[in-house]
Amino acid sequence: MLNSALTWRSVLSLRVSSRLSAQGTRQISQVPLKNLNEDFECEGPCMRTEVPGPKSKALQKQLGEMQSVMSVNFFCDYEKSRGNYLVDVDGNRMLDVYTQIASIPIGYNHPALIKVMMNPQNMSTLVNRSALGMLPPKEFTGKLGEGLLSVAPKGLSRVQTMACGSCSNENAYKSIFIWYRTKQRGHSDPTPEESTTSVINQAPGCPDLSILSFMGGFHGRTLGCLATTHTKAIQKLDVPSFDWPIAPFPRLRYPLEQYERENAQEESRCLEEVEDLITKWALKGKPVAGIVIEPIQAEGGDNHASPEFFRKLRGITKKHGCAFLVDEVQTGGGATGKFWAHEHWGLGDPADIVSFSKKMLTGGFYYKDSFQPDKPMRIFNTWMGDHTRNVLLSEVLRVIKTENLLEEVKQSGKVMLQGLYELQEKYPHLLSKARGLGTFCAIDVKDEDTRNKLIIKARNKGVVLGGCGDRSIRFRPALVFKRHHTHLFLNIFNEALAEFK
Repeated sequence: MLNSALTWRSVLSLRVSSRLSAQGTRQISQVPLKNLNEDFECEGPCMRTEVPGPKSKALQKQLGEMQSVMSVNFFCDYEKSRGNYLVDVDGNRMLDVYTQIASIPIGYNHPALIKVMMNPQNMSTLVNRSALGMLPPKEFTGKLGEGLLSVAPKGLSRVQTMACGSCSNENAYKSIFIWYRTKQRGHSDPTPEESTTSVINQAPGCPDLSILSFMGGFHGRTLGCLATTHTKAIQKLDVPSFDWPIAPFPRLRYPLEQYERENAQEESRCLEEVEDLITKWALKGKPVAGIVIEPIQAEGGDNHASPEFFRKLRGITKKHGCAFLVDEVQTGGGATGKFWAHEHWGLGDPADIVSFSKKMLTGGFYYKDSFQPDKPMRIFNTWMGDHTRNVLLSEVLRVIKTENLLEEVKQSGKVMLQGLYELQEKYPHLLSKARGLGTFCAIDVKDEDTRNKLIIKARNKGVVLGGCGDRSIRFRPALVFKRHHTHLFLNIFNEALAEFK
């Protein structure tokens, strides 16, 4: 397995532009000669069937007899997938610009990670999944230090591991409520009445507190998180929810440089509404204990706001005594060109809590000392994450540093965004609002139906893409997505666009 995983490192460089130029419409972006020293996988996509192909369809039919398969796109052959290329069970090799919903940090089957998993010293970690909150392995502290805490956001000295983004935010909310009630009491010890009433879901043990969130935000699908998720109705329909305040998120006009005044007014309007909601919910007897926000609203449509907006929002949380939770589940891990997207804000004290998952392999949240519970089992579940992921993450962070991948992301992102600008100029009847930071990019399509057809058309030409919002396509490549991959993607995307009248 290790030898096969290493073969993609030794492929001879070649120029794919000559192959693409013969196809006319693909040649929107010049594909540069690959460097012999670069790690890359293969020449490019290789399509044998439509996707899903016959093998995928047969497996989907079998699985459909066991569970719902309505969201399944196709079945994958992960053993054959390499780097930026995802292979399906029908042998189709596709350039993956979506990477398991933004969750693959350094590509498929990276040799460094294969080596970690084949190390006999790590075998017990794979075989014995420990309950980290009670019985952590001896190397747990060291791995947290060299892994998660080595990239801790500014001002946050503690980290709590979890299994996924939803449970990370869910437990971050609990931490906020515990912190808020401790402030209100002036101490952490509950009264007998609080202890008794909490068990039967009554006040004062279960206080009527709230979390303020934003329209277009996505923070997970578990029950508490769902109360702060405001994207698609299908995610929330028929599920009871909390009466928590929802603020408008700025809807910026593009190109940004042409609408500076209008966008500043829009952001001011949203910030004023945040303060109004905090006041209104306090009067309702449901004070806002915390505010949660994404640096870029991903699932909601890749919606951006200016650094100044976030700086002022941080000021509002301090003014009103609310905790500030920055949800970096999708934006964290380097895709914006900085390790954490909130670093773009230029704040000395950017957050009280920062949640993460996806490219970080494990879930969890960083937090200030004041959010540390003083009693056991308050933030707790059986596994509290997966230590195997901590072992892998340490190696991922080493690769990011030694291969200078954040700089690669910045360079590839410039090429990607410039290419998207050119495509929207070429196809103004189809595309608009190209935007992004690093390779964390998106573009709007004229309507939802066309967007969905374009994603399928691109997939059948060898590029995996993902949608978000009402009509956006989001681009979420791995950090090893180099400039030659970007040119290749742009050429194939151009070919798919050219087939729309």
